[in-house]
Amino acid sequence: MHTPYRGRFAPSPTGDLHLGSLLSAVASYLQARRHNGQWLIRIEDIDPPREIHGSAAGIVKDLQTLGLQADEAVSYQSNNTAAYRQAVTHLLVSAKAFRCSCSRKQLKNAPVYPGNCRKLQLDACAVRLKVATRQLTVIDLLQTTREYALAENIGDFIIWRADDLPAYQLAVVVDDAAMGITEVVRGCDLQDSTPRQLYLQECLGLPQPDYLHIPLLTDKNGRKLSKRDNDDPLNRLQPQAAIRLALQLLGQQPPLEISDLDKLWDWAIAHWQVRNIPLQFPTSSIRGLGC
Repeated sequence: MHTPYRGRFAPSPTGDLHLGSLLSAVASYLQARRHNGQWLIRIEDIDPPREIHGSAAGIVKDLQTLGLQADEAVSYQSNNTAAYRQAVTHLLVSAKAFRCSCSRKQLKNAPVYPGNCRKLQLDACAVRLKVATRQLTVIDLLQTTREYALAENIGDFIIWRADDLPAYQLAVVVDDAAMGITEVVRGCDLQDSTPRQLYLQECLGLPQPDYLHIPLLTDKNGRKLSKRDNDDPLNRLQPQAAIRLALQLLGQQPPLEISDLDKLWDWAIAHWQVRNIPLQFPTSSIRGLGC
């Protein structure tokens, strides 16, 4: 039986929407539309110290202004703490995870977690997933297939933080399963999270989506664009120009005569091709590309 396509865009509310995250939003949106599937927005607000007030609402408003309409109500990870705790409890009871009292200072020189607390029965708040000694193959729909030796390359990793907050890896896995996500489209900065998430999905008995990682957008100095600052053109572009720029960077070439935003989206959905996405975005400058 065919599983209907469900994709998502999952920004953290740590600032305004910027061009780098818009590329992930556009790519995930077009993948969903080309597959006649659904596209969802999830705000990953599980790290209160890093959040900026009003950021979540601003991101959702910007997406709507740019023509990126979700098929369901926006979801918020902060509403799902009970599900994360349930998953951690299951992993602890089944001996697939353990409590850890190690500090960052203690581990600063260790390439991977050395297993200090693996066999101890602690009351510490932090929880780590036990990683098996085995290979894990990560197939990407755009990037090169990668092989990971879990114990040597990754090691036991945190799934519940010492400050009593769910870790990113756990929350993403639990939510992707709950939302029925069939494909994850995101930036290459999260590519090394994929083996952790695949292994965690195995441990929890959850379905595994496909993964597609687009390249990172950098400025002329090779620095990742992560804020809507002076070298990010998104804050000075009209919606149609912003989407045209995103499409160009993603290797799609919309006709210049299309000046209407809705018609531009119609063209993009009809002509979207993953194989046209470059493996690397231009690093010299993004000025002049549709600006």
